Amino acid sequence: MTQNSVNQIWQSAQNGDVFAATVLGILFYEGRIIKQDVRNGVGLLTQAANANVLWAQNLMMYINSMPQENFELTKNAIATTEAVSQLEQYAGVNAFAAAAVGEIYLRGTSFAKDTDKALQYLNLSAQQGCLYAKELVQEVYEMLNPTKTDNSYKAPKLYDPSKNQQVADSPSIAELNSLIGLSRVKEEVFTLRNFAKVQQMRAAQGLATTAVSYHCVFSGKPGTGKTTVARIVAGIYKELGILKKGHLVEVQRADLVAEYVGQTAPKTNAKIDEALDGVLFIDEAYTLSQGGQNDFGSEAIATLLKRMEDDRCRLVVILAGYDDEIKQFIDSNPGLQSRFNRYIHFDDYSATELMEILMFNLNKSQYTITRPAYIRAFNYINAKLSQRDPQFGNARFVRNFFERIIQKQANRVARLGNCSKEVLCRIEEEDVNV
Repeated sequence: MTQNSVNQIWQSAQNGDVFAATVLGILFYEGRIIKQDVRNGVGLLTQAANANVLWAQNLMMYINSMPQENFELTKNAIATTEAVSQLEQYAGVNAFAAAAVGEIYLRGTSFAKDTDKALQYLNLSAQQGCLYAKELVQEVYEMLNPTKTDNSYKAPKLYDPSKNQQVADSPSIAELNSLIGLSRVKEEVFTLRNFAKVQQMRAAQGLATTAVSYHCVFSGKPGTGKTTVARIVAGIYKELGILKKGHLVEVQRADLVAEYVGQTAPKTNAKIDEALDGVLFIDEAYTLSQGGQNDFGSEAIATLLKRMEDDRCRLVVILAGYDDEIKQFIDSNPGLQSRFNRYIHFDDYSATELMEILMFNLNKSQYTITRPAYIRAFNYINAKLSQRDPQFGNARFVRNFFERIIQKQANRVARLGNCSKEVLCRIEEEDVNV
């Protein structure tokens, strides 16, 4: 930690930031970087604990129960689930809360070490200007890339949370790693990819192999990245040589089911032909069986199952939809059950991840955002998240939010007449009042 980092933490603590006071209290108590001053450290931690910082309360409980000569707080004190949740809740609006929870995940003292989550929160803190978090990110980056000689701090997007550095050896894997959040999905895709690769290696050595089903079921709410990940999976299959083209054909019920007798099978076959040597992605697949007794959806399903058998070396099918509906759909048909046994669930995004998606959109479109505007945007996202229903759009909601922000900013800037590049790019607090 540099002197500039310490000065920043000190100044923030002096200005009443209780999370900065917690970090500074730890530094004083442990004698890390600055001269050890146990009394001052306890005073700062007590101040933060009295302000209801649960992590500070955890630290004080440890201090009061341990031998006085043991000063390694961060290596021994346990952060409770409630304390970590509180830090995560404030991470989007407080750089030192984000840095604290990032370091907890990085050190792995309270629970298993999680470098992905550590980078997620340290990047968020660094994006808010925390110098200490920037240094920790650089430390992790150097650990993961020991041969890299460039020690300069990079933009947070280069250290995206949930990256799996060990397997990022192809364009599709790199693209998967670049996605915000989706840690569970990434692990499932990595596992599928690694298993398929190892089976190919075993076959090349003349060893017995296990049959791999490349068909998948993606379950989750709208806007959680199912279509994007399906396209990436298609690319992975092409890179492994499983599929010749690796393209994605996205369809819904209307693309497969016709209105009149004799038209559904040709219509379904046409889409399957288009998807050969790639992936057929059927969104809201369960609607194929929801048309009633005289509906032609069952004909589309039968046609699909036959083609999956006839073209099993040239066609991969991914079904997608809400959790309960897609499971009932698969369970209702033995043919579907036998062909789809790999389920990947897409979790809703957290408020922090949604804020990261908003920042990604702003950065991509060359906008900057003031601190008050950032806080208002995060509070709005957090409020909407607490009120979400099954149709909540996740990343789609953020995209719409982003578009409303820049439209409001355009209305404000247009009234100013000629203005500087900085003004054209800056999002003010009033622009987020949507």
